Amino acid sequence: MRINRRNFLAAAGASPLALAQAPDPIRKLRPMTSGIHPITDDERRARMENARRLMRENKIGAILLEGDSSMFYFTGTRWGRSERTFGMVFPADGEPAWVVPGFEEARAREVIRFGADIRTWQEDESPYRRIAQILKDRGVSGGRIGMEERVRFFVYDGIRKEMPAAEFVSADPVTAGCRMIKSPAEIALMQRANDITIEAYGAGLATLREGMTNTDLGNNILAAYTALGVEGDISVSFGKYTAFPHGSIQPQKLQPGDVVQIDDGCRVDGYQSDITRTVVFGKPTDRQRQVWNFERKAQDAAFAAAKPGAACESIDAAARKVITDFGFGPDYRVPGLPHRTGHGIGLDEHEWTYLVRGNKTRLQPGMCFSDEPMIAIYGEFGIRLEDCMHITEDGARMFSKQSPAIDQPFG
Repeated sequence: MRINRRNFLAAAGASPLALAQAPDPIRKLRPMTSGIHPITDDERRARMENARRLMRENKIGAILLEGDSSMFYFTGTRWGRSERTFGMVFPADGEPAWVVPGFEEARAREVIRFGADIRTWQEDESPYRRIAQILKDRGVSGGRIGMEERVRFFVYDGIRKEMPAAEFVSADPVTAGCRMIKSPAEIALMQRANDITIEAYGAGLATLREGMTNTDLGNNILAAYTALGVEGDISVSFGKYTAFPHGSIQPQKLQPGDVVQIDDGCRVDGYQSDITRTVVFGKPTDRQRQVWNFERKAQDAAFAAAKPGAACESIDAAARKVITDFGFGPDYRVPGLPHRTGHGIGLDEHEWTYLVRGNKTRLQPGMCFSDEPMIAIYGEFGIRLEDCMHITEDGARMFSKQSPAIDQPFG
């Protein structure tokens, strides 16, 4: 499960000084980044060809991308977004073209690897006019133009005003249509991210001590990610605040008997992990153990239901039934499961498609999801177990081993 963890922890990575001062379990870690194989240019070219096929099938003449994960997915180029438009026009026929601020041209040419048509605009000129001209040059100025889902409204609005005869549609059938199905290379990168996350969590949980704050534990895990050679994010909750699915801003100090929940992941060549572990500091009560066991049954039910051809909503229903049969819920009521069972994952920690009621999309080999039903009991505690899985011809496979028991967070 994903939120901006910087709401709860000040930094997304530990400094070298913090790492030198980290507890012994953290300082013993070594980088796990050797042997990583980034996505090749040949694979990116194949992705672009797949996108062109989907554009033709959906009668979309071109799509517009800004500097976010979809641009990186197709081209390997990332660019921070600001009020100055930087974008790529990706036509169904012909080579892509780029629109960049004039004063950024030299830097843009350093990072652009696909397409030689780079058009600049000066501070007193309109980038939307440049984009409209590219679309006219590609023969799609009066046709259907797809907007990637994260293109900002002011960019769309500027282009629309320059092209009143065009029809603007969602690019989701193209971008999500490509990105939902992961290649073996993507699966391998996600596997490494999950392996590193488990290692960081193990080192972090070894530092638990009475009186530490949730920020202390979070910073230890961030330091572990640094020692392992990656950047990561973390959310940590103690006690009754573990019932908040995305944590709490309230200060928290660890006491014996508290439930401890750690959540989030890291990135390897842009590809994400997302894992939650829930344990108890000290001896679990019968109540904590019972709820934890039913949460694990709900996670198992979702995993068993995740087979090729199954509707996404059926996986959510399988997990939710376990929790409802236990006496919680129904639906999204608390105590119970207040959110969907899982989300797609890849370059974004949350991306298409979702394991939620009403989503009738059928699972296909190569799709990747979190499996994270939760039992939230406000005022008491919450239990969430989250591992990510990928769909194969034979069913789902986890990237990480599930927790066997409340006092055994790692398989």
